[in-house]
Amino acid sequence: QVRLVESGGGSVQPAGSLRLSCASSGSIELIYVMGWYRQRPGMQREEVATITAGGGIKYLDDVNGRFTISRDNAKNTMHLQMNYLKPEDAADYYCNAEDFDDCARQTLDAWGQGTHVTVSP
Repeated sequence: QVRLVESGGGSVQPAGSLRLSCASSGSIELIYVMGWYRQRPGMQREEVATITAGGGIKYLDDVNGRFTISRDNAKNTMHLQMNYLKPEDAADYYCNAEDFDDCARQTLDAWGQGTHVTVSP
């Protein structure tokens, strides 16, 4: 599996912005889907946003309109631009990469170590 490393987390005031990055040790061009997940204290991990190799994008309803996911294949990097941050956005954010073979069997399921986001006055 490729290695994924997140960066860009930190502390921000409500309505502020952060840009998260996910750097891959290998090419991401042919990886079918990459995404951002988050885990808030006392809660299960949830899918925040995903982006496919073809550019298809899905967002968690709570972040739709505030967050933007993108991938830069030339730099083997994925980003999550987070605007208008709310206290409930505070969480550990994780990068994920998944791929599948022609029989729809998963061939890749890689995770980063996570980057922490705090939103407080």
